[in-house]
Amino acid sequence: MVSDRGGRAGFVYRSRHGAYRALRRQGASKSKAARISNAGRSFAQRSAMARKGWRTRKRRR
Repeated sequence: MVSDRGGRAGFVYRSRHGAYRALRRQGASKSKAARISNAGRSFAQRSAMARKGWRTRKRRR
């Protein structure tokens, strides 16, 4: 189980544990899942990530 203690236990914000677990179920590594879930800890950050993804997909069409 992921921890919000930090250090050797790793760190994922408690509010983002659900996102972390979903990423792990999808096969992401622990470090990758933590990096992604911690990146979007606020609604504004998640919205910015979504816009960036949209722009990337649009450009690759």
